[in-house]
Amino acid sequence: MEAGKEELKQTSFAARIMGCWKQEGNTWTFPTLVLCLYGFFNMMKPSEPFLTPYLTGPDKNLTIDEVTNQIFPVWTYSYLALLLPVFLITDYVRYKPVLLLQGISYIVTWLLLLFAHGVVAMQVMEFFYGMVTATEVAYYAYIYSVVSADRYQRVTSYCRSITLVAATVAAVLGQLLVSLADVSYFHLNAITLASVSLAFLCSFLLPMPQKSMFFHKKGVSETLPQPQKAVATLASNGPPSCQQQDEDCAAADTGPAPQQQAEQPKPQNHMLRVLVQLSRDLRDCYSSRKLLYWSLWWALATAGFNQVVNYIQVLWDFRAPSHSSAVYNGAVEAIATFLSSVTSFMVAYVKVNWDLFGELALGIFSTIDAGSLFLMHFTTNIWSCYAGYLIFKASYMLLITIATFQIAVNLSMERYALMFGLNNFIALVIQTILTVVVVDSRGLGLNIVTQFLIYGSYFTVIAGIFLIRSIYMLLSSKCRRKIARSWKEPLNLAEHEPKEQTVTGYTTRL
Repeated sequence: MEAGKEELKQTSFAARIMGCWKQEGNTWTFPTLVLCLYGFFNMMKPSEPFLTPYLTGPDKNLTIDEVTNQIFPVWTYSYLALLLPVFLITDYVRYKPVLLLQGISYIVTWLLLLFAHGVVAMQVMEFFYGMVTATEVAYYAYIYSVVSADRYQRVTSYCRSITLVAATVAAVLGQLLVSLADVSYFHLNAITLASVSLAFLCSFLLPMPQKSMFFHKKGVSETLPQPQKAVATLASNGPPSCQQQDEDCAAADTGPAPQQQAEQPKPQNHMLRVLVQLSRDLRDCYSSRKLLYWSLWWALATAGFNQVVNYIQVLWDFRAPSHSSAVYNGAVEAIATFLSSVTSFMVAYVKVNWDLFGELALGIFSTIDAGSLFLMHFTTNIWSCYAGYLIFKASYMLLITIATFQIAVNLSMERYALMFGLNNFIALVIQTILTVVVVDSRGLGLNIVTQFLIYGSYFTVIAGIFLIRSIYMLLSSKCRRKIARSWKEPLNLAEHEPKEQTVTGYTTRL
């Protein structure tokens, strides 16, 4: 009862603040501010770069093989199992409840990390962390439900920037505390628990959206029996820039006539209709060859990237064991995040015909990714291993920014979210296959060094696919230009001759 009263009090407090902001015409500012605070505290995890040393150290006494082959794979499996249902539930319950669920999952994860022991307990911890990553879809989807479309770019920039800043600050703070203050990994995890708990408290201040992208496009008309109120609510809750989106979006956001409201389908039929519409949207999205190839790279590369990031600390610990060497994981992660933000920022100022040269860029930078992974496999020097990781992450972040832009620029917001969600789901399926075959003790159970040889070969295949296709596209474009010129030259000659005759005749008459 007390918890319910407290939640009601927090909700009314948020409602009062939102009322003040509405009077000033800044209805988007307050939820954006709260969401940025939520993202900052969620990403403020100074213990994360030191997870493997913590698990294999005296606090948990786990072996490298147990961490690599039995514990870490659980995150991939739980993430895959939860992603698709969470994606649909997130839209159906309108985001905020899923953000609350993410906050609870964060807290449970770090409580287990701090106080639980044994392989099974750490596997349960990885399951809850899979819940955390599966619910991340609610973070960016939420803001699109409470602000107008003309502010999407600005608020997305704010939210992404604050998470990058938080990740960088957390990595630097963790490294300084470990190297200079000799703070234990246990206390770093305690700091992280405090940070994610603050994020959980911030989530209560978020106002509850009245609409969502798919299931609640019509606002809350069902709760208002009078037709006039229903129409008014639809008008106020509908997206203001629907004319800029697909015709499907415009049709979906149009409210029913008053005489049709009595014949509205049951909620179950409405859900089925939404799912059918989602399947049609996916079919339309992937029927574009351009979007299909960008999505193919997205899924393949993201699967490999997640796999590398998930196991890179194990490789570092193998090259320079934490019990006998200085650990600089936090500094490396901070530099990697900074380089990633720089390369992502550079994309905005690069003028390239991405339709023609985009796949060539995918092939070239995928080759760089493959080379950096081979470097990490063959080198025995930890500093070379660090350098390879920096190159790998910066290259991937550059390409994923380009791919995100190329896909988003051709889609409405609904299809944008749907296609990105499916791309990530396919990437997770591929990552699960890699985990089962390469990592899991029930599969090949390869050692960490051999794993990175497999990942380097995997990115080599990706690079080969897109280099071959880009060369084919460039040659085809060159041939088309030659054919166009060969047809154009006779036409120019044919046009030039009558003009000469006209001029000659005109001169003769004079």
